[in-house]
Amino acid sequence: MIIFQTPTPNLLNSIDFYKKAGFQVLSESHPTIVSDGKAVMEINPDRYARAGLKMYAESWEKEANELAQHYSFCKIEDGYLLSDPGGVWVYLIETSAPPSYSADENTSCLFGNSMGLSLECVSMANSCNFYEGLGFKLAQGTVDSGWIVLTHNSGFSISLMKPNTCPHLFFNPSLTYFNGGKNDVIIPKIREAGIPITEEITHFNPNGEVDNVIIRDPGGFGFFVFND
Repeated sequence: MIIFQTPTPNLLNSIDFYKKAGFQVLSESHPTIVSDGKAVMEINPDRYARAGLKMYAESWEKEANELAQHYSFCKIEDGYLLSDPGGVWVYLIETSAPPSYSADENTSCLFGNSMGLSLECVSMANSCNFYEGLGFKLAQGTVDSGWIVLTHNSGFSISLMKPNTCPHLFFNPSLTYFNGGKNDVIIPKIREAGIPITEEITHFNPNGEVDNVIIRDPGGFGFFVFND
């Protein structure tokens, strides 16, 4: 099980944000869990929480020891805390009973078609090696091309991009939504719901129209709502 963690300065405001965005609330509190039908997110009000990933297994000792040869980590109460080469925090939680959440794939998330996590990284090779050390496998692209997709046996995927690939704001980590030309319908619905848009992107549109948007939740977690 892989869960995205997003911090929050105000739990009620974050819950309201996700409800407006059409996420399904799977658990209201202790922990607060929401889902777009694919990605599962924990909204964590703890003041020490940081945006990142939570991965669960009975033991992470082998992976932690191997990654420690190249990357820094620290021991936490229930496992290990690592930072990937791009600065994204990864929590390796040790438990014999990992959480299991059943999300409705027909959840009417306003952001569209969820396609996994996107990360921008200075060293594609280092970031690729880091996530392969956690069980991810290369699925698409090459390090030399500047774009790769890594997949996990849980069904979760990560896209890695080299620097100067994306001509817009980029927040590590961000969930990406690819909507196959339907953003002319999706973006007005986002506006109608009262969800603040962090950036309106016209770069890819020949007519200079807004056809891609970037959104951030109250804790700073990013969402790329793209027309691809």
